[in-house]
Amino acid sequence: MKTETQVVVIGGGVIGCSILYHLAKLGMTDVMLLERNELTSGSTWHAAANIHGLHDNSNVSRIQDYTMRLYDELEEETGQSCGVFRTGTIYTALTEEREHQLRLQAAKAKLYNMDFYEIDATKALELNPLLNLDGVRCIMFEPNGGNVDPSGVTNAYAVGARQRGAEIHRFTPVTATVQKEDGSWIVETPKGNIHTQWVVNAAGLWAREVAALAGVTLPLQPTEHQYFVTDTIDKVAQMDKRLPVLSDRDGEYYLRQEGNGLLVGAYETDMRMWAEEGTPLDFAHELFADDLERIEDNVMNAVERMPVVGEAGIKRVINGPMIWSPDSNVLFGPVPELENYFCCAGIIPGFSQSGGMGLMAAQWIIEGETEYDMFVWDVARFGDWADKAFTKARVENQYAKRFAIHFPNEEREAGRPVRTRPVYEMQKEMGAVFGLNFGWEHPQWFADEPGTKDTDGFTRQNWWGPVGAECRMLREHVGVIDISNFAKYICKGPGAEAYLNAVFANRMPKAIGRSCLTPLIGVRGGIAGDFTVTRTGEQEFWIMGSSIAERYHSRFFKAVPLPDGTTFESKTTEICGFNVAGPKSRDLLRGLCQTSFATEDFPFMRSQKIQISGVDALALRVSFTGDLGWEIHCAEADQIALYAALLDTARTIGGGPVGARALMSLRIEKGYGSWSREYSPEYWPQEVGMERLCKMDKEFLNKEAAAANMAKPPRETMVLLALDEDQTRASNADATGGEPIFKNGKPVGKVSSGTYGYTVGMSLALGYVNGVAPDEEVEVYVLGKPHKARVLHQPPFDPQGTRQRV
Repeated sequence: MKTETQVVVIGGGVIGCSILYHLAKLGMTDVMLLERNELTSGSTWHAAANIHGLHDNSNVSRIQDYTMRLYDELEEETGQSCGVFRTGTIYTALTEEREHQLRLQAAKAKLYNMDFYEIDATKALELNPLLNLDGVRCIMFEPNGGNVDPSGVTNAYAVGARQRGAEIHRFTPVTATVQKEDGSWIVETPKGNIHTQWVVNAAGLWAREVAALAGVTLPLQPTEHQYFVTDTIDKVAQMDKRLPVLSDRDGEYYLRQEGNGLLVGAYETDMRMWAEEGTPLDFAHELFADDLERIEDNVMNAVERMPVVGEAGIKRVINGPMIWSPDSNVLFGPVPELENYFCCAGIIPGFSQSGGMGLMAAQWIIEGETEYDMFVWDVARFGDWADKAFTKARVENQYAKRFAIHFPNEEREAGRPVRTRPVYEMQKEMGAVFGLNFGWEHPQWFADEPGTKDTDGFTRQNWWGPVGAECRMLREHVGVIDISNFAKYICKGPGAEAYLNAVFANRMPKAIGRSCLTPLIGVRGGIAGDFTVTRTGEQEFWIMGSSIAERYHSRFFKAVPLPDGTTFESKTTEICGFNVAGPKSRDLLRGLCQTSFATEDFPFMRSQKIQISGVDALALRVSFTGDLGWEIHCAEADQIALYAALLDTARTIGGGPVGARALMSLRIEKGYGSWSREYSPEYWPQEVGMERLCKMDKEFLNKEAAAANMAKPPRETMVLLALDEDQTRASNADATGGEPIFKNGKPVGKVSSGTYGYTVGMSLALGYVNGVAPDEEVEVYVLGKPHKARVLHQPPFDPQGTRQRV
């Protein structure tokens, strides 16, 4: 075994082998995989290994489609069978909500040239004559769906990696990972130590233990999961072709042919945790005792849909472990606090995602960034707040609701609250309905009755009317929005200006009290973030960014060395803030403060340190609502006093509290983009309208990549669309994000954010299109059905921007 290599992959399951294969395929061949036992040990070997392409997240759909197509290529390339059965998959919808979901996925399939389409009952019964379709509202078919052989796929990746020069060492447990001063690693094993530039933790059930060797805590929890295989069923054995997979998610089970019998698996509500204190190191190919009573309800649903299930005996039961993250997505990417430590753990649909996951990991390690925006997977989406109790509660919820629809704007309550601000109880008494924002409880809207909960669905829900009232109150009078969850940083010292100029694309403000908007450029030259930077002193700057991306953005801030004597610190926890916005915002503030808020004394994009109602604060004249407004920031200890004073005065002039969903509507009325929706590393500066904020006469992070992209014509352009009011009223639904956009039957783009614009009387959507000009008509697939829409040539609210500047 060699002692020097570029990458050590820890874990010989399907994901570890895929990462090794893709590293070698992309040209990094001096790589090594270490497996503590035999390949496929842990979860891989006993997986049901179904494969499917469609996912609620568009980029995950693209990755799954790549994976499904890869298996045939992998077989041809390596000579190793993957055991692929492309029987197709039948998806059934028993409810209106599930029908909406399936129709939306079918529309997305057209956008990305994937095979997923509606079939009628006659065709479904032709594919599987054993089905009972009573009560089924809608049927979709995915021709490329099916299943693979877990060991075959894993070994095909392994063979392909070895053919390109990679090494695989079985029965080689990792006992320590030690980082050197230069950022490289020493990986210790009983067979000797390896010096490597990168460590990849793909240890599956042991990912927590491997991470702990590097001082990292991962929010992961294993559970039991069981499926069974029936004895031979004569009606199945007599079929002249293999049956398609059945995905009956309303019935909460999956079913496919296995030999001449059937395989039935379920995610039951009466679930079981396993190895809460750590995965046993001597565990390898063991299984748990059968416990089929727990999935009895799910099995009865399968019997109803396919009666032959109830006529068969059980041949074998597989009850084995799976390891979950709090949202059932993989923990993926470089750990932000370490150099060159890559995590890939907590994968559930491993055989649908293995190829794409390996490709994305290899791209990130070799090229510095993935081609797709994969924040939905990024390990940085969780922080230390995702502790053991939170993780356990969320995993229980995710497992028991594995097949439940994840509705737009849905906020699941499991494991909450985790982090709260001082005003939390006050807001709760005011009727706040909260959402989770990087661990923080954050008001989404305010109900008349405390304790009101969201209803969920694809159509307009119980919050639709109250959110409209909040929007109109702010536009007509004044609103107070809690923005404490925004990420906040302070950079100070003699090198602060130089450092920030080296990080951000825009030029930093020269005068104290001035602010600027600036993009942060990704490795591939896209928009990795958008920030407001304010100069608050000769050597001090205040930086505001996306709340959910603080840990993600820390990678970029670390990429530029801090000058001597200069500090860059997060102040998100210590500092709270409120946005006071609306035509009467000036009246509200001057009733509590001696400062003049007149435009000549306090212009747009300026800041001042003020005292308001006895509270020391920093006031910035800026508002994400697009209306006249100020952000007022204070110490956390003063939050209650400031909030009470602002609200008391607001109510005397027709105002009150406003939540995040109203802010979403207000900013879309103005055509403002938002990070992780409109702004992402996939989009270039000129595609999002930020090219003027990239000052090409100075150096900044990833400038060369931005310059190369900006020299090209835009591939797509961000636009604001107004949907046909009659259609959205009839469907009682608005776009929410992810809906495909078509023109004359051809896909031209997709929606990034959508809402109803209450104060302009329009159903609105921001999105990206190719080859569509202002005032042209397109179709947006809301609820998976075409809705007419028009591309607006300017935002419907205050297109000249006079309200926020007067």
